[in-house]
Amino acid sequence: MTKKDLIAHVADNAEITKKQAGIAVDAVLDGIKNTLSKGNKVSLVGFGTFSVKHRKARTGVKPGSGEKMTYPAKNVPHFKAGKGLKDSVL
Repeated sequence: MTKKDLIAHVADNAEITKKQAGIAVDAVLDGIKNTLSKGNKVSLVGFGTFSVKHRKARTGVKPGSGEKMTYPAKNVPHFKAGKGLKDSVL
């Protein structure tokens, strides 16, 4: 499902226009993005939790040349599915 498909689905289920659904979907995604950028987590009961994980610096091998290189530490987004989502997939 693409973002366009999601907007169409929201519009159909909420009986609103696609433009209004697009604004709503963008608002939700922006809210999640802004919360994660501050280092906080977003919990949607029954769906899952979005959070930020810290990856330590590590040494790896460059695939093309085989030379060793150091990858810096960084923060990455993380999602853990909730029980309701896991049960619906099974």
